[in-house]
Amino acid sequence: MNTEFNAFLDEWNRVLGYQTPAHHRRIMNFLVDILSVSPHRGLLMAFRHSGKSTVVGVFAACVLYLRPETRILILSAESGLATRMVGHIRHILENHPWCTDMIPVGKKEWATGRITVKRPIGIREPSVICQGVHGNITGMRADLIICDDVEVPNTANTAQKRENLRERLRELDFILSPTGTMIYIGTPHAYDTIYRTAIGN
Repeated sequence: MNTEFNAFLDEWNRVLGYQTPAHHRRIMNFLVDILSVSPHRGLLMAFRHSGKSTVVGVFAACVLYLRPETRILILSAESGLATRMVGHIRHILENHPWCTDMIPVGKKEWATGRITVKRPIGIREPSVICQGVHGNITGMRADLIICDDVEVPNTANTAQKRENLRERLRELDFILSPTGTMIYIGTPHAYDTIYRTAIGN
């Protein structure tokens, strides 16, 4: 599976006129390992401006390319951050040469914060949807949850806020499908960062 994801990443970088940096390949391999190996939980931390969110967006687009029935939830500290990630994934799907047949004709579900690719009928949730960490996630279902920068100063600058954040993130277990994958991406903002226990909740 790593070969397919890395080929997808290489093709995207070719479209952009770049070569794939070695550390981006390592990030992609790490993400694919989380997706492939039980318990399908992982934490990605990398230096600032390393391009980790860029690679995660390509990873999510490739998941949809290989498994178009997948339901993805992007969760961030604020809805605006999550919306940017969905926009990144949408941009990749619209411009990656391998994804031309995935774009719906009417684009009814092809908006800023939610997109739905061509896929088998009967799936209620969008292919990708975003939400801020304190937004309404009741009733959602997802096969892949990407928690992208849920710990930032305004969600984690006090012990009480960090505990509230941990409690909120525990709700994700009720949203994730039984064999689903949960990936945290971010940078610690406190000594007792939520990332110490996030993947085990």
